[in-house]
Amino acid sequence: MELFRIKRDIPFMRNALIFNVISALTFVAAVYFLLAKGLHLSVEFTGGTSMEVSYSQAANTDKIRDSIKALGLNEVVVQTFGKAQDVVIRMPLPKLAEGAAKPSEKELNAMITAQNDRVMSALKADHPDVVLQRTALVGAQVGDELAHDGLMALLFVVVGVMAYLAIRFEWKYAVSAIIANLHDVVIILGFFAFFQWEFDLAVLAAVLAVLGYSVNESVVIFDRIRENFLKLRKASVTEVIDNAITSTISRTVITHGCTQMMVLSMLFFGGPTLHGFAIALTIGICFGIYSSVFVAAAIAMWLGVKREDLIKPVKEKDDTDGAVV
Repeated sequence: MELFRIKRDIPFMRNALIFNVISALTFVAAVYFLLAKGLHLSVEFTGGTSMEVSYSQAANTDKIRDSIKALGLNEVVVQTFGKAQDVVIRMPLPKLAEGAAKPSEKELNAMITAQNDRVMSALKADHPDVVLQRTALVGAQVGDELAHDGLMALLFVVVGVMAYLAIRFEWKYAVSAIIANLHDVVIILGFFAFFQWEFDLAVLAAVLAVLGYSVNESVVIFDRIRENFLKLRKASVTEVIDNAITSTISRTVITHGCTQMMVLSMLFFGGPTLHGFAIALTIGICFGIYSSVFVAAAIAMWLGVKREDLIKPVKEKDDTDGAVV
């Protein structure tokens, strides 16, 4: 299916160096903000308290979140689970006064209890029927385990994608696709570090989704490059790549446009729970298109891809092959 057809190939590779310099500068800026500011990790990674409450009717998570923020607790996660009446509230540990000594376990538990009591009083002021089901302490050790598991998941995805592309195509394509995908991931993290948006498990899931989504676009272009090496035997490598990208533009507009509309609907109407997830996907989709065209394809070209990498030359049969009488 095509919305439009471009008759003349667009010379993307002619300006590949300029766009890759821009990519390199953006990548360096993202790394700088990650090192200078760091990620604003959520309670799931840093540790905190968790409260499970139940209402007699469907809970209004936005109102609950506003009531808790009015107490000065801004880094709060409010989500329904199981039923619409059940809500889990995750909050950071009580903040200590500047220069205060680290509290003992008994003192920390007393501070957490006082904070939970304040939250329950605020919730009961709006809905007297709210019931506290249970409370739990999410330690920093759990957060470290989540961060470790997230990095391991990212590593396994990268290794799996490289192995798949190396088997399906050739190692040069695998290297170029992974560089392009990691470029997208680092830029997403750079945005979150620069604006200090909260980085939670939903955002981590979005980052992993972007890895798979971006590599799909690269595979489509690489597939078309392989087809062009068969059809355009007299064309140069640059012309083959330009034709492959140009011929897939219509498909890119359809798929990415439809996906972006769904993601934007989550961003504008999904509420605070899906906000970080939708922002990460939005950034990832936009830069995924860019990197597949100007990063992955260009790096593959600079690594020296050629027709023989994908299409093994047929050995001509020698007339003297076989037995000679």
